Amino acid sequence: MNFELKKYLKDKKAKIEEFIKSYFQTFPTPPILHDSVLYSLTAGGKRLRPILCIASYEACDGMENIVPYATAIEFIHTYSLIHDDLPAMDNDDLRRGKPTNHKVFGEGIAILAGDGLLTEAFTILSNKDYANISSNTLLKVISEISKAAGLRGMVAGQAYDLISEGKEPDERVVEFIHLYKTAAMIKASVKVGAILAEASEEKIKNLEIYGQSIGLAFQIVDDILDIEGTTEAMGKPKGSDIEKGKMTYPRVFGIEKSKQKAKELIDKALESLTMFNHKAEPLREIAHYIIKRTS
Repeated sequence: MNFELKKYLKDKKAKIEEFIKSYFQTFPTPPILHDSVLYSLTAGGKRLRPILCIASYEACDGMENIVPYATAIEFIHTYSLIHDDLPAMDNDDLRRGKPTNHKVFGEGIAILAGDGLLTEAFTILSNKDYANISSNTLLKVISEISKAAGLRGMVAGQAYDLISEGKEPDERVVEFIHLYKTAAMIKASVKVGAILAEASEEKIKNLEIYGQSIGLAFQIVDDILDIEGTTEAMGKPKGSDIEKGKMTYPRVFGIEKSKQKAKELIDKALESLTMFNHKAEPLREIAHYIIKRTS
């Protein structure tokens, strides 16, 4: 099958952008808060998490338009980036090649923009009017995403990331951070697609393996790019993780072992898709893309 990943990503991204634009067209929010939300939400980015959700849904033979539900995951991801950049967290001045939200709008408005995006995501996820999806299925989706985004997932990973700065390299700690801070939401994005399609338990289980594997690989590649990439390509300062003494894979295992680990994870992800037909080709190609990416 001649599958063009570039075209697929472009088409899905356009639909996500279109929903974002229409959703915030008329919104009862103070103008500065509205501007702050859209500043980060429309600052670019791969839209990887919502695209993975849609690709997983399609791989499980889903036929509805689930773009709104998938985009809700991007709201949560964007909230996490806004808060991650704050002085009390990573204290970053640059994100996706632009000044970070708090540098433009101030810390208070940035915090509120993040809070607003997180809660608005669940407004979308709980709205049955977007597609012919049962209330019971949406409840499962909300449960899955809230676990991955909260104290059992991303928030816990961020806490460990903060308290481990400057500490001695620790294999268990770096694996915990990667598993919870990054992989949890990527895994949930993939799993939610399958849940929305009401896929079998076997398919959901295999897609969980896929999601966790590419999620871990994605963060390992990110850690490597912090050393080998460029500020221009990444849209954030090169070497910032090293400067802050972050617990990263290269710091714990070295560059070559980190690259090998990322490759093994991608192989595992691809193996988990063997039961799926050609409809899972986007998932396969995204896995290849993750290991090769330069930004």
